[in-house]
Amino acid sequence: MALYEQLKLLYDQGLYSSVTSLASMMLTAASESSSDMLTFSTKYQTYVYYADSLYQLKEFKRAEAIYKKAIQLRKSFSKTKGKTPTLPAGEVTSEVDIKYKMHLCLVSLKQYSQAIAILDTIPAKQRTPCINMALAKLNHQGGNERAAITYYKEVLRECPFAVEASHGLLNLGTKSGEVTSMMVSGSLSAANIDWLTMWMRANYHFIAKEFPLAIAALKHIDKKSILRDNTDVLVTLGEAYYYNGDFQHALSVLERAHCLDPLLVKGMDIYGILLAKEERLKELESLATRLIAVNDNAPEPWIAMGYFSLAVSKERGANKALSFAQKALNLSPRYVEALLLKGTVLLKLQKFQDSLIYFGEAFKMCPFRYEPPKGMIDCYLAMHRTRDAVAIASAACKHLNHSARGLTLYASVLAKDPLSADKAKPLLDKALKQDPTYLNAVYLLASIYEQERLYEKGIDLLKKHIEQQTSCQLHQMLGDFLRLTNETEKALHHFNIALNLDPSNHKAVEGSQRVEQNPESSESYEVDDIADSENEGDLEESEVEAVWSDVEYT
Repeated sequence: MALYEQLKLLYDQGLYSSVTSLASMMLTAASESSSDMLTFSTKYQTYVYYADSLYQLKEFKRAEAIYKKAIQLRKSFSKTKGKTPTLPAGEVTSEVDIKYKMHLCLVSLKQYSQAIAILDTIPAKQRTPCINMALAKLNHQGGNERAAITYYKEVLRECPFAVEASHGLLNLGTKSGEVTSMMVSGSLSAANIDWLTMWMRANYHFIAKEFPLAIAALKHIDKKSILRDNTDVLVTLGEAYYYNGDFQHALSVLERAHCLDPLLVKGMDIYGILLAKEERLKELESLATRLIAVNDNAPEPWIAMGYFSLAVSKERGANKALSFAQKALNLSPRYVEALLLKGTVLLKLQKFQDSLIYFGEAFKMCPFRYEPPKGMIDCYLAMHRTRDAVAIASAACKHLNHSARGLTLYASVLAKDPLSADKAKPLLDKALKQDPTYLNAVYLLASIYEQERLYEKGIDLLKKHIEQQTSCQLHQMLGDFLRLTNETEKALHHFNIALNLDPSNHKAVEGSQRVEQNPESSESYEVDDIADSENEGDLEESEVEAVWSDVEYT
């Protein structure tokens, strides 16, 4: 017993490597010795300490095998005639707890069906909320929605504020009112939980992919409820903005969440992606380094590090980014941002077929997202498979609920082919009626007018939107149109405004130089543009990306 007490002391102090060595020797000695070196209960618990320590050391396969031996010992002893197991209450681990721990090992080994099977052997009356939650998540992941709903509801019945269970139910289509009613306890007055009702309604809209409604609800919660400056609310709001294509607001909100809690990990991969888009590389490096220091077992830090590597160096950085993306996938095999990062890197490396696989997998998992079909379209266009690109764009438009963003994406593919450009214009008109501030639609429609030499229409369109909002590209494009109609002074004026907004805008610099060099003629510029358009199919991948970025990522 003194030896067993030493083993227990090692376990209690977290000295797991020492536990595995001592427990192994004790069990071997006990099996060889004729004396009662270990009682039934101490031998059983020695197996448990041994397996627990192996689990802590991430030796999941060995841990599962030792847990099985503990259960077999218990069963064999109970079958022995004339003997009753001596299992002091509170001093030994229950069989239910062992089975839950076995399930954890199997999940770590990605053996999900076996994990469900072991939990299913636990009688329903003995299942704790923790066990029901595990069954809910595994069945949800495996596509068994009916069972997942049942288990989530069991969790909420015993633990009404289990937020993860409520999110699971919302994801499976349960109405927010029903979920909220399950969460409200009779001891809470309506005044105390009005914020909960608002939060659940916002999450319902978010999960239903009704991002404008989710944004409105979350903004209301942040401004007019007791949940102001709550990081969970801010991260969800930032993600809603991001999924809806409003990058500036998404960046602002996620930056605020990060400032409120510098140790926050959830949602910070998207914050990193937005920093990369803005080329704020010092901040991105600082973020990625901090996230890895906080929790390197979550996928988010590796996504942030991947985009930093990609932004710093195209060739060496791409290989590093692939490695970081794979690290994130190893930690979370269905993590969409990891699939998108891998697809993006492979696209930059011109490995289009490989890139398609990852973008396609992301599209299957999250058809409501913009980035997967956009990546697939880029791949198909780079491989000159225009029909496939059009098919994906059409499907994406439907999944995006024919939003301004979805319509513009579809139109951008149609506009690549002069024969289908006429079909693009009605889509862009519809997009601008739906969202008059959506500049990507303005840029694309203006570029079509330029291709068709409808310069006056282009000028009217751009002037109309400059009155409502301003951007470097609006002024640069208007400058181009005015130069093409020989209104050189006005053209220079708008080129200068564009350069004040963004001194690095090469198109504004080029347009301004051409006006100054040849103020009376625009013919050479038109010819060059037409030639560029005709040769677009022969561009390198990086050049194709640059052409697309003018419309899609501004």
